[in-house]
Amino acid sequence: MARAETQAMTSGVWLAAGKRTPFARVGGPLARYDALELSVPVVRAMIEQARPDLAVWGAVIPSLMWSNIAREVLLDAGADPSIPAVSTVMACSTSMMGAFQAAGMLDDRGRSLALVGGAESMSRVQVGLTPGLSDELRALMGARSWKDRLATLAATRPKDVRLHIPRVANRVTGKSMGEHTEEMAKGWSISRAEQDELALASHQRADAAWKRGFFDDLVLRLPEAGRDTTVRGDASLEKLAKLAPAFDRTSGQGTLTAGNSSPLTDGAAALWVATEAGLARLPTDIPRVRLVDYEVNAIDLRSEYLLMAPAYGVPRLLARHGLTYEDIGLWEIHEAFAAQVATHIKALQDPEFLRDKAGVTADLGRFPVERMNPNGGSTALGHPFAATGARILSQAVKELAAMPPGTWAVVSICADGGQGTMALLRN
Repeated sequence: MARAETQAMTSGVWLAAGKRTPFARVGGPLARYDALELSVPVVRAMIEQARPDLAVWGAVIPSLMWSNIAREVLLDAGADPSIPAVSTVMACSTSMMGAFQAAGMLDDRGRSLALVGGAESMSRVQVGLTPGLSDELRALMGARSWKDRLATLAATRPKDVRLHIPRVANRVTGKSMGEHTEEMAKGWSISRAEQDELALASHQRADAAWKRGFFDDLVLRLPEAGRDTTVRGDASLEKLAKLAPAFDRTSGQGTLTAGNSSPLTDGAAALWVATEAGLARLPTDIPRVRLVDYEVNAIDLRSEYLLMAPAYGVPRLLARHGLTYEDIGLWEIHEAFAAQVATHIKALQDPEFLRDKAGVTADLGRFPVERMNPNGGSTALGHPFAATGARILSQAVKELAAMPPGTWAVVSICADGGQGTMALLRN
């Protein structure tokens, strides 16, 4: 049974579009920047628009160089040092959760405008020592004589003398995100063709968005990364079909490939969270929409597929407001994997799943896949873990603000650990 925390927004809380860097494939043109360095130009661009009352920032991959990246980013960006800053982590939902946390802190009593975002440098993952070797090295450095040092070295256990290289894997299960999603695809009978079609649409829409200038306001645009480097305008079903399985390479049944999965990515992104008073401090040309409601939920990853939380949360979010899928004019669904998106769409339209697992008995109707990710999703644009929430929310704000007044939007992100975050927006 899933557990959820919900919050209806009773006072006016708004989201306003922010800034981001281009997203670049791991080892690419942004590889020389760590998460702090990627964040600074984004925050500088944001504080040129307005002075925030607080900041919430995150990075999923840990670093020994700082403990509160939010504070370090503000200081390095030249922000007013009297602005409080807090760091947050929730895997792929990090900066979306940061937006919800900021919304809860706004009270118009000194806190009306929050800067929220995150960054990930997946090219600069810090390699660590085992806990045992760390203990022994500290003892060695604290030894007061050569005799004590030699005794410490003699006591070092060979099994501790190795490096710890972090993996994109769940600690509890030991499986990678791709391995978990392969299980999901098989369990829900998601075909390779379905996945490749969703991936192709993501690339085509992202490429079209770039060509018409939708992403022209990015910062830290370099000669070799003037745009998102993972978007493939020349993608085709034929090219996607030639790619080998990336996670299940032995059974002959693997369907997830490098083409229908989000790439490992570097990048940073931000957005504004504001009350009406805070909103008035921003330039009037910045797109903004109302945050009507949100949900944060979790499933039991031991008995449910790891990335299924949004399939539980989205129906509950809509049912609270008496809305159906067709009532939503814009859907922004994080594409960790095309198989995960296809599974969510299938589950959202399965009456048994909705009744028995999500606990929703209302008829929510057909899911309008044609309204999903109109300017591309994570499969094409990339997925720097902590930046994705701010990217997808900011993108949704820009899209929704241009639609007819009164249009609804839903933004959904699945996260490692069996968790999810969802937002209901209206212009």
